[in-house]
Amino acid sequence: MTGQDHVTVNDPHGPVNNGAGSQNVFYGVGADWMIRKGVEPLRIVREDRVRLADRFVPPLGYRVAADRLEKPGSVVLLEAPPGSGRRAAAITLLHRLGEDGGADEAGVRFEELPTTDKDEPPLAPGDGDRFLLDLSGIADEEAYAKAQRRLTVHRSQIREAGAHMVVVLPSGMEHAHAPDLEPHTVTLGRPRGVAVVTRYLRMDRMTFRSVDLGSADLQRLCDRSPMRELTRFAGLVRTARDSGRFGADFAGWLDQAMHAVTDRAGDVGRQVVTVRTVPERALLLAAAVFEEARADTVYEAWRGLLRMVRHEEEATTELGRTDFGERLAALGIERDPDRRLRFGRLAYADAVRTYFWANFPGLRDDFRDWVAHAAGLSGLTTDDRVNIVVRFGERSLAVGRPDHLFDLVVRWADSATAASCDARAVAALELGLSHERFGGWFRRRMYECVRSGPLSDGLVRVLTAACLQSLGATHPDQAMVRLHYLAVRKGEAAREAREALLDLTGRDTRLYRLLIGRVRGRARREPRGAEPHLHLLTKLLGSERAPDPPPWPDLFLGWETVFSQPPTELWNPLVSSWLNAVASDSTREMALGVMVGATRGHAAALHRLYAIAFDWARTAHHSSRAGVAALFWQHIDHAQYARTESAKRAGAGPRTTEEAR
Repeated sequence: MTGQDHVTVNDPHGPVNNGAGSQNVFYGVGADWMIRKGVEPLRIVREDRVRLADRFVPPLGYRVAADRLEKPGSVVLLEAPPGSGRRAAAITLLHRLGEDGGADEAGVRFEELPTTDKDEPPLAPGDGDRFLLDLSGIADEEAYAKAQRRLTVHRSQIREAGAHMVVVLPSGMEHAHAPDLEPHTVTLGRPRGVAVVTRYLRMDRMTFRSVDLGSADLQRLCDRSPMRELTRFAGLVRTARDSGRFGADFAGWLDQAMHAVTDRAGDVGRQVVTVRTVPERALLLAAAVFEEARADTVYEAWRGLLRMVRHEEEATTELGRTDFGERLAALGIERDPDRRLRFGRLAYADAVRTYFWANFPGLRDDFRDWVAHAAGLSGLTTDDRVNIVVRFGERSLAVGRPDHLFDLVVRWADSATAASCDARAVAALELGLSHERFGGWFRRRMYECVRSGPLSDGLVRVLTAACLQSLGATHPDQAMVRLHYLAVRKGEAAREAREALLDLTGRDTRLYRLLIGRVRGRARREPRGAEPHLHLLTKLLGSERAPDPPPWPDLFLGWETVFSQPPTELWNPLVSSWLNAVASDSTREMALGVMVGATRGHAAALHRLYAIAFDWARTAHHSSRAGVAALFWQHIDHAQYARTESAKRAGAGPRTTEEAR
């Protein structure tokens, strides 16, 4: 079992652990590819679930939960202490569901549900769908009571649909559990720590014997540490091997990793005590945040940090001061042949960053402002920038300041020029969205942002990219809601959001149908501001956007909304797209009757459909067009006849007394 419970390190004298090794996750932003290093992603995307399942060590109670989850319509609640890998167990249970060993079936949803329902689409589960509801972050009884009421509704929906759901219960709230939850609750134990470490090392193709893991220090680490700490430890062994700087044998790599997780915080604490001057301390932090960047760039960042913390320049000229290389050497910072800076000890930079954020809380605002500027230095590569964003973000989230990270998202996005999408802002936002403790905070903040007043085009583009690339994979319904708000704004960036929304829903018939219903509702509830929603709805209802087979009932309702209110100029491209579709594919002929029916027999609407078809048919001399138009007109004639007959019947009611005379 891997560790998926959030761990915050605040004690600079304890083990420093802040991640799970050097796993790489790729994100596309425009034409650039960014590599986000050292970040534990929200494990809901299939590739991440596969990786997790390969390394998973089942704890006591896992088999009981798996057996219960097999039944269609089942809901299993997991109760386990923090640090036991309870979230990993929940995801693996859902991933391995069924006899296929976890292979996704076509059309089956695998999603994490939000803990709140503010303006979110209804759950609407389908047969075989799989859902995760993580309530582990709830800490007060009122919020837990509300969550349990929503859980009751979800359970009923899951049962009726034949879907499956796993719920991670909060720790320390056992006294507030609703009695009806008890029969569905499974208590999980803690897996053997050494088994978790062994599994990870084997998956990383390490060659070793069981006796190599038998030291007393390692046994204590395995027995006491949360699962997240153990996965990071295994990742550090791999990093030591892959770096080529710490020998060529397993014992040496293991020793380096042990020192990294047990000694680094104390080492940094002792070094900072001995380094008393502001310039040296600032250089230590700058090198830790900008590790692996070129020396000249780190120098610029260092000088910027000194200005940010309002350090007075030394009276002597630079030639009279200690030179940069001597300062680096005194702090244990090395320059490699490419003039890139790094610390000589494994994971030392991580420990330095942790120390400064934990022990200088009054400077966190200054650190934020410094990174906001320094992450744009010209000497940085794209990888350098993303590394800096991740390092700053990890520390801000670890000390409970997600607002600092989102503030940088807005700053960088607002400063973007032309039609660019700031890669730093996207990386920062995706880091926040992927965080287990604060992912919900960032989703809510995005929701508040897209519903607010004016936004810069740069911020709209960043929010769009995050929805399409990150949120769309983990919480597609929420991505759809946020993109809808962006898509009905004005400007080029809003047009891009509209295309992103159509692209997202075009991959999933369920999302497509949900969006039709959502946009219809907004167009009807907001008559004064209906036009942008109608424009979006018209694009959504075009034949090129409809899935195969088309969801005719939803298309009918959408067309009915478009045909019931202005502007009528939207009709022509919409109707023509379906006439073209029928001309090239006879299986879509049903569109003709459904579209005519959506007019509800209104004479003006029928006349307009007739005229659109007439203009469409005469633009090309193809017999197929003439035939389609004739069939369409036939549907229109039937609708007009039915309307006339209905009117006659309505006028042929009982005669009045006066008429009888």
